[in-house]
Formats: sequence, structure tokens, C-alpha cells
Amino acid sequence: MTPLHEFDPQLLSEVAALPAMPGVYRYFDAEGAVLYVGKARDLKKRVSSYFQKNHGGTRIGHMVTKIARMETTVVRSEAEALLLENNLIKTLNPKYNILFRDDKSYPYLKLASHDFPRVAYYRGAVEKKHRYFGPYPSAWAVKETILLLQKVFKLRTCEDTVFNNRTRPCLLYQIKRCSAPCVGHVTPEQYALDVANAERFLQGQAGEILTELEKQMRGRAEKLEFEQAAELRNQISALSKVLHQQSMETGGDKDVDILAVKVLGGKACVNLAMVRGGRHLGDRPYFPTHVEHAADLAGLDEDSVEGGEVGEGGGVALPGKAKKLEALVLEAFIAQHYVGVPVPPVLVCSEPVDKELIAALVMQSGTKVTAVHQPREQRRIWLEMAQTNAELQLARLLAEQGSQQARTRALAEALDLPLDKLDVLRIECFDISHTAGESTQASCVVFHGHKMQSAEYRRYNIEGITPGDDYAAMRQVLMRRYSKLAEAARNNTARLPDLVLIDGGKGQVSMAREVFEELGLDLGLIAGVEKGEGRKVGLEELVFADGREKVYLGRDSAALMLIAQIRDEAHRFAITGMRAKRAKVRVGASRLEDIAGIGPKKRANLLQRFGGIRGVSSASAEDIATVEGISRELAEEIYRALH
Repeated sequence: MTPLHEFDPQLLSEVAALPAMPGVYRYFDAEGAVLYVGKARDLKKRVSSYFQKNHGGTRIGHMVTKIARMETTVVRSEAEALLLENNLIKTLNPKYNILFRDDKSYPYLKLASHDFPRVAYYRGAVEKKHRYFGPYPSAWAVKETILLLQKVFKLRTCEDTVFNNRTRPCLLYQIKRCSAPCVGHVTPEQYALDVANAERFLQGQAGEILTELEKQMRGRAEKLEFEQAAELRNQISALSKVLHQQSMETGGDKDVDILAVKVLGGKACVNLAMVRGGRHLGDRPYFPTHVEHAADLAGLDEDSVEGGEVGEGGGVALPGKAKKLEALVLEAFIAQHYVGVPVPPVLVCSEPVDKELIAALVMQSGTKVTAVHQPREQRRIWLEMAQTNAELQLARLLAEQGSQQARTRALAEALDLPLDKLDVLRIECFDISHTAGESTQASCVVFHGHKMQSAEYRRYNIEGITPGDDYAAMRQVLMRRYSKLAEAARNNTARLPDLVLIDGGKGQVSMAREVFEELGLDLGLIAGVEKGEGRKVGLEELVFADGREKVYLGRDSAALMLIAQIRDEAHRFAITGMRAKRAKVRVGASRLEDIAGIGPKKRANLLQRFGGIRGVSSASAEDIATVEGISRELAEEIYRALH
């Protein structure tokens, strides 16, 4: 424990002056990094416990020694404290809180506002003029639902620009996936009825729709309107098949989230299964970080704790009750996940959830929310399925991590890299990509912490070289990457990678050697991945810049598997960047025609003068104005449109 006199007196005076009111506190280290965000019914009692108790050699004791500064916010209620706490956790990413990665927004199914509404996949901020259904756990779930709506209700999916310019039905009409409102094959009234039925279907009223359609079919048949009756019969048949294929019976529930948590080997998985409109939309696993800190900190995060101890299995033994680590993880997920995400009326949970947390969700959403633990009947079946998925996903994660760590160790052993710091072993890999010299790009991908770090990937546009000169491209990217880094490393303000992989043989490695010699860097960092005999996968050899003999790792080597993984990722990243750049340039050709005042003749004159759209994009407004038929004003408009 850190004795009281070793803390900053100013910090201790702030702790002593705290009010006995609900609130949220934040701890910072000397560098300003956020260590922990917590809530309290009684700020004074809670925060004082960090500085007055003996925490021994626990993680909490380690954290307390780092506290240099504190911030607090007083709120009106415990529910407000909980909401503020989890908003801060999501934005500040503190080191000692259980954290769930803030995924991209969930996808929705959108019915776009129109005389003939369009059904579409959507991700982003919602607009009031359209209708949205979801959220869905994956893009696949949205697209499957759109396909169902096409089969049963024949709603259109085309963009408005296509819809407004159709003169005859498209293929979707021919295969009975659209009623072709674009050319008047369905009346506005009938299409509106199909849209209304589609909405009711999404809201879980499929049975009622089926009954109404059957009644309408009989009415048409009695009036001898057999063609219309046949259309209704086909719609009934399609809807019946959908209902028959639905694997999960809803038991009366329309919108439910099923949450199951599994903790094993210091890792955790929360499996979220979503039911919307009475249909099971699928599952999504979440893997939190900093789980290992939860047990140590949980005792101080409960107001009733006095001298609580960590119980067997990671639970927290409290006077009269014990909260398992699974419950802590699940509550952290619920609190963080439903910030900004609609909460369904029912949460079926594998662990009990505090009433205060549910009260906070109700306050935030303005709707009634019920958490069900130990459910019965259909809800129990749902929960068992979610628990099975959580176990499978966590087992997969642990297996992947174990194999990845084994690969890291195998590579370190093969290349005589330090074995005592495998967790921080850093590898950077470079690849060059272009199409016949066009749109040359270099990619740099990064591996450390036993996995690829996509947030640290970088692309470099290569310019000023002879098209197709990969050696010059490699020289340029390495110089740009390491010139500043080398200086920072000499000043101990940055760290060089432990290994620099080059996708290429002796020629590329020689170029890398020249760059590193010029920058004064260790040549032993460089290794080239050279294709083996016949350029067959598994026969690759490593070529070194410092004169070492080539190394053949072996077809089944774990080290070669890691090398191949990193090399292939660099190649993938370079290819996608090159294609995107090339597509951007080529899209510019169509953008010319979108500029007011540019017709086919002026477009042809521009392309002929400058040799293509890239030339037009590179030209100044003054140069563009010299083309026949292009005024100064139009030239400036063209320049603005292409930049």
C-alpha cells in the first residue's frame, strides 16, 4: 500500500472535501491518462476508501500508486451517476474499467419516404422522414429480411434515379421480386397496402396478415376475379413458407435481447441474440478488455462493501452476497452497449442485473424495460442457445490467441529475436501495388500484441518515379516511413520495429539496405520474403540485409504461417488501396459529364487535350480555359468539381 503521506497533499485535501452525494469520479496518472472511471452513491465514502484502505499487491493497489489527479461530478441520483459513468467510459477508454469496443453503428432496414417507398439497407443517423426497422445484428440479417420482403410483398429496392427513368420493368419484375411500380404495373393504392403489410410483418404481425390475405383471396374468388385471387394465393404461399422456415417460436414476445456471458482463461464473451418483430435476427459476440481488473475493483464499486474479498472463481465476496465476475461483465456490457442504442422492452440475461441499472435504462429510453433472469419456456430455450454461442465464441477466441502466440514465439526463435518480450514484439511489413504503373501505392501493415493492428496501417501514394519501378517505390516508402522515426528513436521518443518485412527478394532487400544504411539503422531488422522454387506457397525463404544466409522455415512451420499471414495482409491492404485510388480517378470521368455546361463535345475536347481524366484533374483552371469552347468561368467550375 502507498502510505497517505506519499500522496499529493492537494489530492488528499480534495478527497477530504468531497460531499456525501451521488456522483462520478475519474482518476488520472501523472501523464494525464485516464486510469479509472467510477460511480458512487456517496462520493466521499467511496473515493476515501481508495486512499485509506490497504490494498496490498492487488491490481487496485498498483492503480492507486499511479493516481496523480482526480475529477468528480456531482449528480442528482444514482441512475444519473450510472449513465454519466458509462458515457465517460465509452469516450475516455480508462485503463482499469471493463471496456467493450464501440463497434460501428448497427445496420437498419429503411423504408424510404416516397409515393412508392423503397426498401433498403441503411447504416448511419436516422432521419424522421423515413421509417426504420431494427437494429439488426449484422448486414447479412438486413439483406435476408429485404429478400423476404421482395419475395412476399414485392417492394422495390432500386434507387430513385433508376426508378424515375425506367421505361420497362427490370429483371426483378420478371423473377417476381418486384411489382414494377416504376412503369405502373401496380396501382399506388395496392403498393401502399403492400408497404403497410410489410411494416406489420416487420412488427411481428405476420399471422394477422396471413388471415387478412386469405379473406381477400376468397372475396376475389367469389367475385370471379381469378387473376387477382391467384396473385393473393401466391403471396399467401410465400408468406406461409417464411413463417414455416422461421426456426424460433416467439411465445408472444416481439422485441427481446438475449444476453449470455461466459468467462474463461482471463477472457470474456457476451453473446447478444436479437429478436425483433417476433423474428430471431441473429447473434453477435462481444469481447471486453481489462476483464482481469474487474474482480479487484468490484469491491470498491459496491457501497455495501466493508472489507470484501475476492471470492473463488473471480467472484467478489460481499457481506451477505457474492457478485460473480460474469455478472460484472454483463452489467458493464448493458451499461455501455445501450448508450445511444434503442433498448427493447425485455432483456433475458444469464446473470442477475442490478435494479439501479435497469432504472437508468428506463430513465434514458423513456420506456419500460424488464430484465429477466432464470427465464422459463421459450425464453429459456433462447438463453440456452445464446449461452452455447458464447461458449463457442470464447473457445474460438482462446484457440486463436493460443495459436497466434505460438506463431509469434516460433518466429522469434527462428530469427533469434528476444523471447522475453513477445507481447511487445513489433513487425512492420511493406508491399507495393499498381496496375501497369498506374496508381502506385505502398502499404505498411503492423503486427504486435500477437495480432494485426489495423488502426496502425498506413498507405503511401508513390509519385515522381518511373511507372512500374517497384525498387524506387520501395525506396520512397521506406525513406518516408523511417527518416523521422530513426531520429525519434535516437532521442528515445519512439521505438523502431523488431522486424521489417519486405515482400520481395534480393533486389527489394538491397534497396531497403541502402535506405537503412543512409539512415544509420540496424540492417539486422530487414528480412525479405522471397518466393521459393516454382513460386509455390510454402516454399518461401527469408533473405536478410545483414549478410546472413537465407532461411527456409518449412512448409508446416508456425513461423512461416505468421510470415505468410503478415505478408498476405500487406498485399491485401495494398491491393484494396490501389483499386480504390484507381476507381476514384475513373469515377472522375463520369463527374465531368455531371458538370453543368459540359456536353459530349466539350468532354471529348478536354480528354483529348490532356490525355485523359487524370490529365484534366492535374491541370490548372488557366490551362483548362485554353481548351476550345471552355470559358474561364466554366474552367474554374471544372477545376472545383475535380478537386
